[in-house]
Order: sequence, then C-alpha cells, then structure tokens
Amino acid sequence: MAMNNPAYSRNEAFSDKPQASAQVSAAQLEQLYNQPTAHDPHAPGAERMSIDDTLMKSFACFGVLLVGAAIGWATVDAMPYLWIGAAVVGFVLALVNIFKREPSPVLILAYSLAQGVFLGGISAFYESSYPGIVLQAGLATLCVVGVTLALFASGKIRASAKATKVFLVAMLGYLAFSLVNLMIMIFGGAGANPWGLRGSVEIFGIPLGLILGVLVVIMGAYSLVLDFDFIQRGVRNGAPRKYGWTGAFGIMVTVIWLYLEILRLIAIARDN
Repeated sequence: MAMNNPAYSRNEAFSDKPQASAQVSAAQLEQLYNQPTAHDPHAPGAERMSIDDTLMKSFACFGVLLVGAAIGWATVDAMPYLWIGAAVVGFVLALVNIFKREPSPVLILAYSLAQGVFLGGISAFYESSYPGIVLQAGLATLCVVGVTLALFASGKIRASAKATKVFLVAMLGYLAFSLVNLMIMIFGGAGANPWGLRGSVEIFGIPLGLILGVLVVIMGAYSLVLDFDFIQRGVRNGAPRKYGWTGAFGIMVTVIWLYLEILRLIAIARDN
C-alpha cells in the first residue's frame, strides 16, 4: 500500500510483503513441529494478536482517556494551563509511541491519559461558548466510528492503494493549510476572524470551514478504515499479542483527531 499508518509501518507483522524463505534441516523441521501452535493460548510464547483482544485494549485506552477528560474538565478554571501542557505531553508521547519498534502499554496508556486531560480542557472551553456542543460532537464521533466499523466488517469498504494515495495528498494539503491558517489567526490582529480563513472565506455563501470540515470528517473515516485494515493484516499475519496495543494506539489517534475536527465543525456551523 502506498502509505502506512506510522503506528504500524515500523512493524513487519503488519506488512503484506512476503517473508523470505530459507531452507531448513530435518532437525529444525522436527523442532518446529513440536512447538506449540499459535491457537493454544496456554502455551508460552504462543499467544497471537486477535481482533477481540485489540478491541479490549482499545476500550482500556478509552477508559483511561475518559478519566483524563474528567480531570481536564474539572480543572479547566482552577488550572487553566493544565490541558495545554497535557496537549504538549500527549504530542511528545504520540511521537515516542510511533517511533518505538516495540509497543509499550505504559506509554500508550500515558498518551491516552494526557490526551484525555487535553480533550477535557478544550471541550470545557468549547462548551462555555457553545452549550451542548460536546454532546453533539461526541455523538457524531461515535456515529462515524460505528458506521465505518460496520461497513468495514461487512466488506462494503476497503482500503486501496489508489484511495490511500489520494488520502496522503489530501492530508499533506490539509496540514499545509492548517499551518497557514494558524499563522493568520495568531498574527491577523484583533479584527481578524477567530477561525481565520475557515470563517472569513466563503464559497457560494458557505464558510470554507464547513466545507473543509465535511471533507476532513470523510478523511478521518478513511483513516479508520486504514486502522482496521492494518489490524486485520496483523491478525492474519499472526503478529504477537502485544501488537494489539499498537492497534489500539492507532485507533486512539484517529478517533481523537476526528472528535476535534467535528467539534470545530459544529462550532463554525453554530456561528453561522
């Protein structure tokens, strides 16, 4: 595939590339034959990655995230900079987890906690200006995730090399736009639109932020398809059970991004 999720691409267990074959002796074949099978969960070293186990690890991460969100929400007034610091910590932990060759449950759960504090703080900030927006964004995110998972499980949507190339180009373009827009918001002066180009530019009377928001939600849904595809590939290739944490981390990154984009999309829509 043209582009791999960085959370998975450093692990050969998630690759579709065929493994190089090598000649083995009769003694080696006998040793392999006598080893416990991957389907025996009680055999030492024989546990393999599974969909159910990856989902359980994902639920654990989201549970930790919710605890962090409660902390960030409750302390947004007393400690207004806590959630900003948590955002920095979460970003650093994301990079560490992406570039680690072996998944670390502790670091992945720490990432979930830090991102939870950040999400709780920024959600409280949005809620103070747009009452009810957190519930709306939360339900919308659950709907996108649920529908995408159902379509993927039914085989109606799949990742493809061509679609992934388009996704990569779109992501790079969106990243460039976001950086430019951030500079405009910072240095645009007091009279500048608080959403930058997202709120000041209109296409056929529709704010650019709304159009971009819908496109980014579609991109987020396809990113979930990539996550599910890579997890399915790891299970098919017999990856060790520990890589379920890698799958959970990939889903976490995508869902957090999706929630933040939906939160902003609803805020811009309510402003207009």
